[in-house]
Amino acid sequence: MDNVDSEVDETSFFLKNALVEVGKSFFGSPYASEFAMIGLLCEGHILIEDLPGVGKTTLAKALAQAIHLNWNRIQGTSDLLPSDVTGSLVALNKDLVFREGPIFSNIVLFDELNRASPRAQSALLEAMEERSVTVDGVTRSLPNPFFVIATQNPKDIDGTFPLPQNQLDRFIMRLTIGYPDRFSENRILRETATQVELQPRTVDMDDLSNKNVNDGFFGALIKRVSSIFVADSIFEYVLDLVNMSRQSADFAIGVSPRAGVSLVKAARARALIHERDYVIPDDIKVLIKPVLSHRVKISQNARLSGINTDDVLNAIASMVPLPNG
Repeated sequence: MDNVDSEVDETSFFLKNALVEVGKSFFGSPYASEFAMIGLLCEGHILIEDLPGVGKTTLAKALAQAIHLNWNRIQGTSDLLPSDVTGSLVALNKDLVFREGPIFSNIVLFDELNRASPRAQSALLEAMEERSVTVDGVTRSLPNPFFVIATQNPKDIDGTFPLPQNQLDRFIMRLTIGYPDRFSENRILRETATQVELQPRTVDMDDLSNKNVNDGFFGALIKRVSSIFVADSIFEYVLDLVNMSRQSADFAIGVSPRAGVSLVKAARARALIHERDYVIPDDIKVLIKPVLSHRVKISQNARLSGINTDDVLNAIASMVPLPNG
């Protein structure tokens, strides 16, 4: 095990325990659980894209419960209105009073986001970027911390509306879960029928090793992530990856500067989970696809040749040499 200071060791212990709790309900890939946790530590938002029924919602719910924050769920439907997300003014005793929508939670699970109309999807833009919503000309702050975990069906599934590129860029990661292996699916078959449905809740703020799981606690977690050391060679490695994506003939659009920032943030969070106070090249390498894949656009020629985004990112990762040390 790498040498770490006491604060990193303590934080890593909490995060590993939280991932163990996620594993009690979500039987899919542990990489999906870890990547989702990384996104939350980075104050980012997570997009989980996969076929229906592979555990997208289960992962999001289990993560919300494991880190002991209150949460709400929004179901994407074609008739969903922006006010169903943000809240609206209602008449109460001859006065208009603002009634908060489900967006006013620490964690918002937006299930099947791309089944919602573009108008309803747009209600998330301000919330995800500014952590506030504006209703009837009044801007209202959202709780802190605030995270969106959105799920979406593949675009070729009936009844979906593609997410615009500017909204995709608001997500620090896009994850896929895939089908479980035989052992995991055996657990699902045997145990799911006896599981109790997770319910939205606000937890006792004095539980979980006597730590206050609140604004201050997560502020300290985020501060700890930002203190993880990144060597100059790692920054140069990220710059090489970013520039290679922009030069690739297989991409019509390369990654933005925000993508590079997100990649470094995510690598810091991964290092902390793995009990290190510094980033190593592997932290960057394993995060290239989840952090970058939704921020690029494959060229038409590449698509016609049967080349997909992951193929190009794999090629870029293999061509850019790893930094020494």
